[in-house]
Amino acid sequence: MIASLSGTLAYKSPTEIVVDVRGVGYHVLIPLSTFEQLGAEKTDVRLLTYLHVRDDAMQLFGFATEDERTLFKLLISVTGIGPKMAQGILSGVSVVDLRDHITRGNLAALTAIPGIGRKLAERLIVELRDKIGKTSIVAPFPSTDLQTRIRSEALLALTSLGYNRAAAEKALRTAIQESNGKDVSVEVLIKTALRHAAK
Repeated sequence: MIASLSGTLAYKSPTEIVVDVRGVGYHVLIPLSTFEQLGAEKTDVRLLTYLHVRDDAMQLFGFATEDERTLFKLLISVTGIGPKMAQGILSGVSVVDLRDHITRGNLAALTAIPGIGRKLAERLIVELRDKIGKTSIVAPFPSTDLQTRIRSEALLALTSLGYNRAAAEKALRTAIQESNGKDVSVEVLIKTALRHAAK
């Protein structure tokens, strides 16, 4: 089991990165919450990881904090939620907010998260409320404000999370219109687009 990676950030996008560890490049899938805390390419990076093994592939998921990894593991323990969906859920809501929504049984807030319908929201509450109550998830450090990214990077993130190109582009157009001409970070743009893509 690969529990963590330390190396050089060779490449990054909102949903995946490559970490160079002494000449070996590890492809790592990440949620948007982790992307927000990464430095620039060619800088040092350390990630906590989870290796998901299937019959036909192995996927390595990376997280900036133990709280993210803990909640990711809890999410994939729920019937009907695979690692890609868990990655998408963590990209649309903070760890702290998701924990609160589940422990409080807030169906309205859960169904507002991209990828979660009413039945899945009910399942999350039933299967995770007690488990999450036993964990000690704390508020993360404020994320670093990154410079505005080009639209193609946000589009790549949405398509990587499973949305088709047409739906992703439509959601991005709506998100851009909502910004009223103001500069927004790629994280804000993606989160806003995710809300619209899920409708």
